[in-house]
Amino acid sequence: MKVQIEIDCTPQEAREFMGLPDVAQANDMYVQAMTKAMKGATNPEQLQAFAKQLAPMGQFGLKMFQNFVEGSMAAGAGGSKKKD
Repeated sequence: MKVQIEIDCTPQEAREFMGLPDVAQANDMYVQAMTKAMKGATNPEQLQAFAKQLAPMGQFGLKMFQNFVEGSMAAGAGGSKKKD
């Protein structure tokens, strides 16, 4: 026998149903702290040093962050020029 149940709810409703805490305020504080820290970084080396301090996923997380920074720099260097 196979039973399939589909529940349509918001993330907030799902958290409440499963008894999980609402971490929206903690998330907002984390995002504000990250934004403040990033404003002080003027080059990729500073961003990389900052990422090493946080590194929630160790080397893998650091590599993802480094790729993100390098990709952003490459996109910024290219500007919004259209290729014909």
